[in-house]
Amino acid sequence: MSAWRRLHAKVRTGPGLLSSRRVTHGHTWVSGRLSRSLSTGTPLRIDFMKDLEAQLGAMRKKASDALPGSSWTPLQQYPNLPPERADIVIVGGGVMGWSIAYWLKKKESARDVVKVVVVEKDPTYSQASTVLSAGGIRQQFSLPENIHLSLASADFMRNINEHLATLDDSVDLQFNQSGYLFLASEDVAHIMEENYKTQRDAGAQVALLSPTQLKEKFPWINPEGVVLASYGLENEGWFDPWTLLNAFRRKAISMGVIQCYGEVTDFKHTTNVAITADGEQLDRTRIKSVKVQMPNSLVYQPVECAIVVNAAGAFSGKLAAMLGLGSGPKDTIAGIPLPVEPRKRYVYVVHCPDGPGLDTPFLIDYSGVYFRREGLGGNYIAGTSPEEAEEPDTSNLEVDHQFFEDKIWPNLANRVPAFEKLKVTSAWAGFYDYNTFDQNGIIGIHPLINNMYFATGFSGHGLQHSPAVGRAVAELILDGNFQTLNLSALGFQRILAQEPMLERNIV
Repeated sequence: MSAWRRLHAKVRTGPGLLSSRRVTHGHTWVSGRLSRSLSTGTPLRIDFMKDLEAQLGAMRKKASDALPGSSWTPLQQYPNLPPERADIVIVGGGVMGWSIAYWLKKKESARDVVKVVVVEKDPTYSQASTVLSAGGIRQQFSLPENIHLSLASADFMRNINEHLATLDDSVDLQFNQSGYLFLASEDVAHIMEENYKTQRDAGAQVALLSPTQLKEKFPWINPEGVVLASYGLENEGWFDPWTLLNAFRRKAISMGVIQCYGEVTDFKHTTNVAITADGEQLDRTRIKSVKVQMPNSLVYQPVECAIVVNAAGAFSGKLAAMLGLGSGPKDTIAGIPLPVEPRKRYVYVVHCPDGPGLDTPFLIDYSGVYFRREGLGGNYIAGTSPEEAEEPDTSNLEVDHQFFEDKIWPNLANRVPAFEKLKVTSAWAGFYDYNTFDQNGIIGIHPLINNMYFATGFSGHGLQHSPAVGRAVAELILDGNFQTLNLSALGFQRILAQEPMLERNIV
């Protein structure tokens, strides 16, 4: 018997099809209750035939859908499964990844010319470096590249609704333009003066304060040990990191970017052999597709693509290692890994009703301890970076509360006597994408992987620089070179040449 005949027979004789209404000679059985029919039964027979035909139609459709060539599948569907093909896959859905996605769509000549997919492995963003940061932005760097990145990003944030507002919503970053205040001891005051000149030459508005001027402007501060202070007059302060990330994400999606939650676990690639002028043999890799593993599942999707952007933050080094970076012989280009790894940093929230108050800047002491105001209720956040030999375990995001007692509170109370009475109310930990080579961003393409672009290693500067870096990476991809800011010095060449670009800061 054919499949259709067996199905038809099952429908015709299957139990339950006629259970709701049975026709008799002069009576109708309705829901288990006998009632007398006032008709001859003909309308009921018509209703019965209509019901039967409707059920047969449904069965025919189900059988048709199950035939080869139909779209029906018994497998679970994943609404966030990425497409099979894309032009550009951005690995990392933090603020950097979404900024790059936005600028790629902003620069395309017409809508949907460039198909962009953003892959983020943490759907909850509970461990995302962006949302776990202190949210500061400053111009007080020693490298002109970082100063210009800050100035460009600050301009973007001041005019954020010209860029990221959508038809449904505007953006409020909750920007507190309270300035950064750096304090220098006698040992590092000369560095502060040199940085000040560089900052002013780059267009940053910064003022130097003597200890007397410092005390006059901020009476709550203890100037003991301070020889010089540097205060940002504009374009510095702090904002809500989640709002910036979500604004980039929402705008990019409205422009056609595809969002996907999953983890890139492998690459399909080809390798060609090239010979350098020195006779060194190099294996040059070209990525053909990325393998995206869906969260909490064995399901994965290969995505063919022309370009991959590594914006995976603290885990970008691991991603690069999948393509063999660092696995070659020592003293060769292939033997140099991407020098980016996760470093855990603690942020503590403290309550001090008698603290500095509304005029609190983002203060960075020469001891390395920082603090800023958090809201209006006498709350502040504080932290510091540990010594290299005391870097905490990065296998989790647990907070070491003793670290605050030993390393932070004594310095806070020394600089602001009112903090003697503070109380820690909460704390969290997050990861830096720490560049072990020189603690500065790595922007551009690697000479051995000709279609992977990097935007990583910012070591705590990524959030504040994300608007300008996103534009720069989009320029590299679509225009072939930097158009607005020349960031060539932040490329891979300095790492291959072992020429670090170090910040000369006072901490």
